[in-house]
Amino acid sequence: MAKVRKAERRPPLNKTHKLKRQDWAKKYLKTDFSKVLWTDEMRVSLDGPDGWARGWTGKGQRAPVRLRRQQGGGGVLVWAGIIKDELVGPFRVEDGVKLNSQSYCQFLEDTFFKQWYRKKSASFKKNMIFMQDNAPSHASKYSTAWLARKGIKEEKLMTWPPCSPDLNPIENLWSIIKCEIYKEGKQYTSLNSVWEAVVAAARNVDGEQIKTLTESMDGRLLSVLAKKGGYIGR
Repeated sequence: MAKVRKAERRPPLNKTHKLKRQDWAKKYLKTDFSKVLWTDEMRVSLDGPDGWARGWTGKGQRAPVRLRRQQGGGGVLVWAGIIKDELVGPFRVEDGVKLNSQSYCQFLEDTFFKQWYRKKSASFKKNMIFMQDNAPSHASKYSTAWLARKGIKEEKLMTWPPCSPDLNPIENLWSIIKCEIYKEGKQYTSLNSVWEAVVAAARNVDGEQIKTLTESMDGRLLSVLAKKGGYIGR
C-alpha cells in the first residue's frame, strides 16, 4: 500500500527565482525539444546516495552488516547527456580532478566533442541546442567563450533558470541509474566497480525510456507556468 521514500532535496525558491523560471518557460514554450541535448553531472559513491539502507529480515535473523566509511567511501563523478531517444555517454571525470572552468572545458573536449559530437552531421550540429545548468564551471565567462568558439552560442546555448533541477529530464535518468546500482542495499569496494555498475545500468536504459523523458518537457513548461514558477513533480 505504501513504501518508504527518501525526501527530495531542493533549494528554496524566492520570488526572483520563480519569475525567472516563468520567463524561461515562456521563452522555450514552442521549442522542438527533440533538438535539445540535456546534460548534467552526477556523483556516485561506494555506499549509495546517503549510505543508508533498510530491508526485511526473518524472525531470529540478524540484520545484514553494512560497511561504514567516511563520505560514503569516496565516489566517481559522471557526466552524460540525453537528446531525443539517445544517451550521450556516460563519461567519467578523472579521479581527483576538480571541475573548474578550464578542466570542465577540457573534459568536454576529450569526451563529448571528440567521442560524440564530431561524428554528427552538419545539419544536426546546426540545429542542436546545448543545455547545461548554472554551476560555476559551466556558466563562467571562460566556459561560455570556449563553447562559443565551438559554435555553441546564442540560441544554440540554452539559458537556464536558477534552482531548477526539476526541469532537467536527465535528473530522472540519474534516478533510474541509482535505483539500479544501489538496489537491495548494494555497496561497492572500489571506484572502478561502481563506475562499471553505472555503465552497465546506463546500457540497460533503452531509447523509449529516454524518449519519454525528453518528451516530458512540454508538460514541464506548462506546469511551471501553472504553478507560477513553483516546483513541479518529476
